[in-house]
Amino acid sequence: MTDLRTRPAPARPAPSRSSSLTSSQRLLGRDWRLAVVFVGPTLLLVTGLILFPIVSSILTSATERHGAETVFVGLDNYTALIDDAVFHKGVLNSFVFTAYAEIFKVTLGLIAALMLHHMRRGRAIVAGVILLPWVVPTVVTAFTWRSLFDPIFGSVNVLLTDSGIGPFLATVGLVDRWPAEWLSDPALAMPAVILVNVWKGIPFFTVTFLAGLKAIDGGLYEAAIVDGASPWQRFVHITLPGLRNIMIVTVLLSSIWTFNNFDLIWLMTQGGPGDATAPYVMVAYSKAIQQLQLGAGAAVTLVMLPIIGVLVVILVRMMRRSDQPGASDLGRRRLTPAQRRALPWVIVVGSILVLVWASPHIVWKAALVLGVFVVLAAAVGRVVSVLAARGNRLAARLVGGTGTGIALVGLLGFVLAPLYWMTVTAFKSDNQIVARTDDLWPTPWTTEQFTNLFTGTFGTWYVNTILVSLASTVIALVCAALAGYALARLRFRGSESFTVTILLTYVMPGALLFIPLYQMMSGIGLNDSLWSLVLAYPTFTLPFATWLLVGYFKSIPADLEEAALVDGCTRFGAFLRIVLPLAKPGLLAVALFTLTNAWNEFLFAFVFITKDDYKTLPVGMQSMIFGDVVPQGQLAAASLLISIPVVIMYGFGQRFLTEGLTAGAVKG
Repeated sequence: MTDLRTRPAPARPAPSRSSSLTSSQRLLGRDWRLAVVFVGPTLLLVTGLILFPIVSSILTSATERHGAETVFVGLDNYTALIDDAVFHKGVLNSFVFTAYAEIFKVTLGLIAALMLHHMRRGRAIVAGVILLPWVVPTVVTAFTWRSLFDPIFGSVNVLLTDSGIGPFLATVGLVDRWPAEWLSDPALAMPAVILVNVWKGIPFFTVTFLAGLKAIDGGLYEAAIVDGASPWQRFVHITLPGLRNIMIVTVLLSSIWTFNNFDLIWLMTQGGPGDATAPYVMVAYSKAIQQLQLGAGAAVTLVMLPIIGVLVVILVRMMRRSDQPGASDLGRRRLTPAQRRALPWVIVVGSILVLVWASPHIVWKAALVLGVFVVLAAAVGRVVSVLAARGNRLAARLVGGTGTGIALVGLLGFVLAPLYWMTVTAFKSDNQIVARTDDLWPTPWTTEQFTNLFTGTFGTWYVNTILVSLASTVIALVCAALAGYALARLRFRGSESFTVTILLTYVMPGALLFIPLYQMMSGIGLNDSLWSLVLAYPTFTLPFATWLLVGYFKSIPADLEEAALVDGCTRFGAFLRIVLPLAKPGLLAVALFTLTNAWNEFLFAFVFITKDDYKTLPVGMQSMIFGDVVPQGQLAAASLLISIPVVIMYGFGQRFLTEGLTAGAVKG
């Protein structure tokens, strides 16, 4: 029998530590007092500017304005949408716009990423060039393409006519007549704005897919080559499964943004001709702001919330899987192998059938254009595979390199041509623009457009944009740094729920907020004030900044802070002296993103500001157009001036951006 006196005492879970906790600490968490200080500002802003406005929007949707009075009408605004043809058209336009844009962005982004992934030299330079459409402000994108599509002053029709491509497009039925009226023809306006959205979105997909390709284990490809797998088999069985999660997250995130797009379509077509391109967000804007029926407008945005909510929930689950070991297999365990194989085809077939029903005049044209890209890429891959199988590796490399080079030149031409057009137009005289002489080169170079630009209020708009962007960035950066550190390090009840809330508000579209925020700003007398923008912009900058910094703070070893605490440093002191200096790349990445998002923002500034003296650059540039009078030269000069700061910031901050996003994405 064992002597009880020699038996080791059972281990106890830190009795002294447990006894040192107060009842409130045991209930709310060890660090709850400090957490209140750190999380308080972010919690206040998120609650006051996002959660409360959404609740307010729900209440507003149950009201209707009768003269000077607002009366409660219950669900009347929702039931009225059942027979509202304008609303039906808006929802259909949003779906068509999103579906086609995502299909092309995924396909072309994947092809571009594969080309860059196999480049030996110059990958970073080419990737930086491809990133330009994503970096330049949306207002620049819209006005540049609008100028290119102009049937009188634009170059698209001229170039396509001179090359013979335009008449060929009319011959095969892709356009009804030539020369085409891209933005004034109901049959072409939607494909035109989809093309522009694809141009702006390809860089996001390319860079994201490229990061995913780098993460795939190269040993899998080597083993497949040894087993005799063809390039197509390696693509199907290694590349696509390796990109599966990142493709889902990217498509969902882009779909939410695209489905709720307002600024690009408004700036290019204002929903026209007729309502051919008007999305549901524009219908909500028309009802709430132009017709002053806030309840009807709120109902339009909220009735779409279930669709957006499904996408958001799926996206949040996908984005949080990396924090839960084994969670990536949960969805797979619920399906049999046959179901997993059939599910993608069911989704593809279902989507095609819906598109055929929703846009029969577009679907076959989109399939033809997309099929050309896919067939050409597959044909080059097949030829390379056959040559390699026959042992002719030199010919295989020559064919592959030539095909990649041609595709790369085409991609870079597609990316850079609009930016080149904007630049040269800014240095043309008004006479040259009107006379259409030397379309692709200023003769002579002149700065008259810039001189004319600053004779008005453009300088005031520039200063307003700088002030609002800097102020909103400082607010977002300070609040996000405090909240991100608390969520990554401090122990308090509700931290997990607050992290999920931050992620939900990050992907929640601004279309749900502009009506209640407009009401709020009107109620406190801040409409037509820069303060309204300073307060509103954290709604889309703060959640992203907080989520990214949570991941970055988690990547910093906690031992460094613990050593500082042992040496007598307070928790706040350790945060200031240890954590913040080490988090500099993440802070710079957040500052860059929040600054450029505030610099480019259009919807809130368009709704809140009507006086010229308080407009920001995107809204001010839009107001330069009077009816059919479009100052092409001044808009090009303004586009160049608004783009240069953003491009310079991304150029200098690219290293910190990559490091900050990498750490944040891995841990966040």
